[in-house]
Amino acid sequence: MQEVWDAVDTGSCLKTYLCHSGAVRDVQWSSCGRMVLSGGFDSMLHLTDIETGKQLFSSENEFKISTLKFHPIDRNVFVCGGFSPSIRAWDIRDCKVVKVYKAAVQQTLDILFLPEGKEFLSSTDSVSRDSADRTIIAWDFQTTARISNQIFHERYTCPCLTLHPKDSTFVAQTNGNYMALFSTQRPYKINKNKRYEEHKVEGFAVGCEFSPDGTLLATGSSEGRVFLYNYNTSRVVRNFPAHNQACVSVTFHPVLPSLFATSDWGGEIKIWQ
Repeated sequence: MQEVWDAVDTGSCLKTYLCHSGAVRDVQWSSCGRMVLSGGFDSMLHLTDIETGKQLFSSENEFKISTLKFHPIDRNVFVCGGFSPSIRAWDIRDCKVVKVYKAAVQQTLDILFLPEGKEFLSSTDSVSRDSADRTIIAWDFQTTARISNQIFHERYTCPCLTLHPKDSTFVAQTNGNYMALFSTQRPYKINKNKRYEEHKVEGFAVGCEFSPDGTLLATGSSEGRVFLYNYNTSRVVRNFPAHNQACVSVTFHPVLPSLFATSDWGGEIKIWQ
């Protein structure tokens, strides 16, 4: 099930779409804001017109889906990952897989396109006893070549990756109860002087996101709290209780910077200002 909400005025549900038969794991807005792309545990992909509810694109994927991302330049293309050693790129114009990215992993947790869309990162469930080889993998989008799998060397998986809106950096949420900062330039070096750590993750797939101006880094926590970090100092600006269960998502409104939404493990969604 998908729902569209009025986040600004009434806080009410505007539309409900029943196109999936299993849990929906990710939903992405199209760049024009008229469509939503969804995927989940039923292995189905749907692109829905939010006005009419019509399925503009529907196809069965070969694996259960955990994450979806539109290409930042070519908006007719998206990539999806999930319970599979491969990531697939689809073209919605002809409903076909156009590229396959193969890695020796069991599951892709998140995908992040870098600026201009020439490269993207994937976080995986691959952690060995001695290192986190292949925990974060960098890919060449056009050639499907693996650029690097030696980006993050600590033994924690990273359930969420988020790009800074202005600087050449990205953050990885780790299951080590901290967020790590990396360069978006090869070789994607970790910043050892900055670590965002006071929140707890404890095995939940907790999301994180930068504010539109890039000054704040927001994250949920396994304790149901929201933490706001100063991006430059990595210190906590504020933390407050948001949910009774684990807060697994914090996302800022794309137009109104003072507005953000949170969701928890039990399915509750809240809008904050």
